[in-house]
Amino acid sequence: MSIVKTGSARYQPLGKEGKGHVSTGSGALSDQPYGFNTRFEDKSGTNPEELIAAAHSSCYAMALSFALSDAGYQNGDLKVDAEVTLEKDGDGFTVTKSALTLEAKVDGIDEYKFADIAKGAKENCPISKLLNAKITLDYTLQS
Repeated sequence: MSIVKTGSARYQPLGKEGKGHVSTGSGALSDQPYGFNTRFEDKSGTNPEELIAAAHSSCYAMALSFALSDAGYQNGDLKVDAEVTLEKDGDGFTVTKSALTLEAKVDGIDEYKFADIAKGAKENCPISKLLNAKITLDYTLQS
């Protein structure tokens, strides 16, 4: 089984003066602005690292939800944040890290079992597998 999702981007003119627009096939994002100033100067709009952080946090939340459900846990609440780090690398840049932070409440689970399931979900989340970067996970399990 293959699932294919799409996204597209336009960027003009070239270089720092250029402006881009990014869209998703579903229309969830439509001509969202991005450019040098949204990536490096904290201006309004999005950037690739922010989109990766959103993708990673949502993918991990879903992977963990399914793993907990498969282990017999049915009632809970998961909140996941991701911080994606972009670092200078020679003449270019590299995404070096995605740091996941999880706040979870899962009825009836003990800390040891939760830690095992959370780690497995981090390793098996499709976006974690995609990223060629260090992936960390810090979590808080509420009782």
